[in-house]
Amino acid sequence: MPVSVSVGNFFLVATRFRFTSSVWTHNAVGGWHFLTWPREVTEELLDEVPPTGAGFGSIPVTVTLGRSTWDTSVFLDKASGSFVLPAKKEVRRANHLLTGDAVDVAFTLR
Repeated sequence: MPVSVSVGNFFLVATRFRFTSSVWTHNAVGGWHFLTWPREVTEELLDEVPPTGAGFGSIPVTVTLGRSTWDTSVFLDKASGSFVLPAKKEVRRANHLLTGDAVDVAFTLR
């Protein structure tokens, strides 16, 4: 959903996306946790901005999950064809999240 903000003679347009996803744990060393984005959110994001070549084709975003807001990047997961969001330990702890928990996510492009 685009949001316009007037700043002098300029208009800033930001797109805010919202969805619900479940926390999952990657089976590789390190126990990384992720949230997989719904396919329709991935397709809409790809319409807004294609992934860059750097950082696994990542796209910089600002994410709000529960009580936490932070700047990060999302990247395309080849297996699912959707973007995945790394869920940092401090974010999971602050929001009492465990593997399998469903959580509401909101983000804007940076």
